[in-house]
Amino acid sequence: MSKTLSIKDAQAANIQVVEGPKGDQAVHDLVTAYRANRRSGTACTKTRGEVKGSNKKLWKQKGTGRARAGTNKNPVWRGGGIVFGPRPRSYAKTVNKGTRKLALRKVLGDLISAERIISVPSFSIEDGKTKSFAAAIKGISDARNVLVVAEKFDDKTYLAGRNVQNVLLITAAEMNIEQLLLADTVIIVEDAYETLASRTA
Repeated sequence: MSKTLSIKDAQAANIQVVEGPKGDQAVHDLVTAYRANRRSGTACTKTRGEVKGSNKKLWKQKGTGRARAGTNKNPVWRGGGIVFGPRPRSYAKTVNKGTRKLALRKVLGDLISAERIISVPSFSIEDGKTKSFAAAIKGISDARNVLVVAEKFDDKTYLAGRNVQNVLLITAAEMNIEQLLLADTVIIVEDAYETLASRTA
């Protein structure tokens, strides 16, 4: 039987949550880090030492009336090198463990306060059919974007849910706050409580 998770239920399951404004910066820092870590950092331009061309002096230094020029790879020239252009780099950001835990507590606390977390005893699709999966989700919530969190899922449940675009199955160990924030409703299976408690402790 499904029920809306309350603060008391979370505390009974040893899941620590944060209420109020505390933790807003931690959430911002962690989401920023997630997005930065997904950047490939492969943008690259060629410097004057890398573009194709000759190093021959184009005309003599003096007497022509033209500006002096040493090579056609000069950044001033069309086809020349790029000055201070992008180079391959890492955009990765690190966030310490305490900040990660605070952010998770904050997001869980906000979702519980908004009554957007539903607790269910179990979640499994025995026949592995998408139709059965969709019916099971609709029987719990009518929300558009749904996140289902469990300790683990069997192969048939994964098979049934892989074609349902707005429902994501994720284990409690792999779940992150960005997925929680994007979901309209979070369905938590009771076997995930222990892992969530350890991640928020």
